[in-house]
Amino acid sequence: MGCWILNESLSIILVLSWLGVNLYLFIDTFCWYEKEESFLYTRVILGSALAWARASAVCLNFNCMLILLPISRNLISFLRGTSTCCRGLWSRQLDKNLQFHKLVAYGIAVNATIHVVAHLFNLERYHWGQSPDAEGLTAALSKLGSAPNESYLNPIRTFSTNTTTELITTIAGVTGLVLSLALILIMTSSTEFIRQVSYELFWYTHHVFIIFFISLAVHGAGRIVRGQTPESLSQHNATFCRDHYAKWQAAAQCPVPQFSGKEPSAWKWVLGPVVLYVCERIIRFWRFQQEVVITKVVSHPSGVLELHMKKRNFKMAPGQYIFLQCPSISALEWHPFTLTSAPEEDFFSVHIRAAGDWTGAFFKAYGAEGQACKEPRSLPRLAVDGPFGAAITDVFHYPVGVCIAAGIGVTPFAALLKSIRYQCCEPQTKLKLSKVYFYWICRDARAFEWFADLLLSLETQMSERGNAHFLSYHIFLTGWDENQAIHIALHWDEKTDVITGLKQKTVYGRPNWNNEFRQIAYNHPSSSIGVFFCGPKALSKTLQKMCRLYSSADPRGVQFYYNKESF
Repeated sequence: MGCWILNESLSIILVLSWLGVNLYLFIDTFCWYEKEESFLYTRVILGSALAWARASAVCLNFNCMLILLPISRNLISFLRGTSTCCRGLWSRQLDKNLQFHKLVAYGIAVNATIHVVAHLFNLERYHWGQSPDAEGLTAALSKLGSAPNESYLNPIRTFSTNTTTELITTIAGVTGLVLSLALILIMTSSTEFIRQVSYELFWYTHHVFIIFFISLAVHGAGRIVRGQTPESLSQHNATFCRDHYAKWQAAAQCPVPQFSGKEPSAWKWVLGPVVLYVCERIIRFWRFQQEVVITKVVSHPSGVLELHMKKRNFKMAPGQYIFLQCPSISALEWHPFTLTSAPEEDFFSVHIRAAGDWTGAFFKAYGAEGQACKEPRSLPRLAVDGPFGAAITDVFHYPVGVCIAAGIGVTPFAALLKSIRYQCCEPQTKLKLSKVYFYWICRDARAFEWFADLLLSLETQMSERGNAHFLSYHIFLTGWDENQAIHIALHWDEKTDVITGLKQKTVYGRPNWNNEFRQIAYNHPSSSIGVFFCGPKALSKTLQKMCRLYSSADPRGVQFYYNKESF
């Protein structure tokens, strides 16, 4: 527990700060509307539901202000790349941008629910204020606005008014309904199940946020909730006059109170982030217009497509990712892919697995038969946005790195290992990174083929330079058939592995992470070890647990810092 707190201290502080600000805004606004004299008469009709509605509205505005910041990819890349303070703990917070985005979304959902329920109560209380059974001050306040020179407090003007009709014929009602439907659509289509079954559905419905923000900015213009005007307060003391409502017309010291709606403020909260996000989209559009030259296309086993590209002024770091768009497949969809090339190469590349509607269509449009290359001029146009920073770019800040990949999750580590290979060829280059442990767990033996050449090259080069200890790699095959098992058994005694051709033999089955982490901790007793993972969530939780379990309670001992790739 202590190690987890040490590693996640900044995350805990940031989440608690977010919760604290929400709590402060809610309590402060709630108390203000419960005590503010200008809303005394409004509270007579609505009761505490007024404070509940307004407090949740302020928290809703606050969270809507934050929701766009974590998905401003260029801003995050700028912070990561230009600020020396965004390293270590701070860098890992930038890697958790999508987690924070989801957390803020839950905050919006909770406050929106409170806001909607409170206003449904308000609508019923307004309606009841016009009923024949209403009496006393509530009835008097609800009748205001019928005579000349009077302003109304109760927007429901007669008891016969249909509240549903009122809801769909006012600015506040219509925009509130649109906001609720948009939020429900966005939240329900963002579940992990929907994203896995149909990423396209998730992508399209998520862009309903444009309607959401427009409706949010307009929502307050209806001014349904009204309070006493400052001029009226100076002439009409509500605390005194509330007990003399029958004499309001006659008493000079208690003239008829005047009311007005509160000015809308939601747009003030979200204006800055919306402008920032518009700039983000302008940058994306500018990048969309830039020419991308496809130089090579190779179809690998296991439905993996390798794409080599060139683009003017394209600069990258190992492990970064880009967004690809193919207008001939979809004019709107952008999909993230990790770069598998090194910064030292004169091109950039991605490896794409056919695992969905869009990637399946992409594979058909760009795929090659066997190992042959298509003529680049015959390929559909491709747009590239990025590159953007990712967790693995911080691997060079640790003396020891543990890189763990599952399946196609190996792609970011391809760029890293290539970059290490190039940097080791430069005598003047001194790396802080002195040891790399690489683990790859894969189900299909054919998937190793495209990556084995890179490992073989790196293995040979390190041996020639007398630095064979730099890289320790462990490959695990979790799926095989009977024919493969027989072939493996017949060639087991050969010097190189029968599947990969490497000196290090492939392990058949899954790794024992307790043994692996225990050994690494033993080998580096007082080191900061960066653990980098790209793969499924279930394995991610296991590795995160291992990092906590084998980190020393003593800050001077071994510390495992967990980093997960997220797009």
